[in-house]
Amino acid sequence: MLTRIQDLAEKLAPRLIEIRRHIHAHPELSAQEQKTAAFVAGVLSSSGVRVTETVGKTGVVAEVQGNGTDARLLAIRTDMDALPIEERTGLEYASREPGIMHACGHDVHTTVGLGTAMILAQLASELPGNVRLLFQPAEEIAQGASWMIADGVMDKVSAILSLHVFPSISAGSIGVRYGALTAAADDLEIEIIGESGHGARPHEAIDAIWIASQVITNLQQAISRTQNPLRPVVLSIGQINGGRAPNIIADRVKLLGTVRSLHPETRDNLPSWITKIVSSVCDNYGARYHINYRPGVPSVQNDLALSQLVQTAAEEAFGSDRVLVLTEPSLGAEDFSMYLEHSPGMMFRLGVGYKERALNYPLHHPLFDVDESAIITGVVTMAYSAYRYWQHGK
Repeated sequence: MLTRIQDLAEKLAPRLIEIRRHIHAHPELSAQEQKTAAFVAGVLSSSGVRVTETVGKTGVVAEVQGNGTDARLLAIRTDMDALPIEERTGLEYASREPGIMHACGHDVHTTVGLGTAMILAQLASELPGNVRLLFQPAEEIAQGASWMIADGVMDKVSAILSLHVFPSISAGSIGVRYGALTAAADDLEIEIIGESGHGARPHEAIDAIWIASQVITNLQQAISRTQNPLRPVVLSIGQINGGRAPNIIADRVKLLGTVRSLHPETRDNLPSWITKIVSSVCDNYGARYHINYRPGVPSVQNDLALSQLVQTAAEEAFGSDRVLVLTEPSLGAEDFSMYLEHSPGMMFRLGVGYKERALNYPLHHPLFDVDESAIITGVVTMAYSAYRYWQHGK
């Protein structure tokens, strides 16, 4: 079966590169993927795959029906949205949409999903169970997964697989991470409330800007001395708003940031920990405060058995030297984690770096590019892992 999947993937390679370049040239922002979704649905339908559109607002669901000898349903998720970045690659198929770019590789993800669907559709009679392929919108704003789930895409799903491009791994290889792959990402908003006054008489006011700076400093210092260094926490304030004029002491300052963590118990304690520090600083200087801590997506926790399944499938396909077991997680976030609240799952890293380049630009960079040979690696890994899934656990 592996040889058949590899042969089918090689035959599809030129078409898949065309698909990827079309998607790359026509990126759409989160929740605006109408043209991408229509294109995806058209490719799937022309391949004989049953398609449902407008799932999760602008998502697409494809169903490949197996022979029915195993009731377990496997889902495969890819994402379709682009980023608000002006592309500077100069490629012939660079983005034609000003200020929008596939700088996170979702064009590759979508193409791998389509290639996987095409191959599994040709092998459907030999698949013991059914495969549901999810083409998800709005990953970049961490909304699409919840929209898809609300529309029932995880009903009866027994397991789910996904992938994400990784420019620091050369094309032709994949990375497998056991356990935590990405961090939980929560939003933080802190408002410091002081009292306005003349800039020449600061002692008559309560300076919200100065107190906000003390809050930021204390939070960063406290991480290194009160949080377990083996359970990392990253708190970054990315936006500060406050003040009305150079000679007026500000009475209000708003801080907006992100909080990243890997361990659920650490994450649970972060709102009270932040509140304690902010409260202490504000009490010292007579200020008041409001804190809005909004939980975002949880950490992606890869299932052990599914990770072993993907690793074994990739090693059989490409050899163990092209399968890297990753020792460190990422503190980036992925709303793929939302699906894992409904079934076990696994996301692997797809190497897309050029071997001959000294520098492969990172994700979300205007010069980000991929070695397109990685598409076949992703398709073979995903399709063969799917085929092996029904032997897994028996």
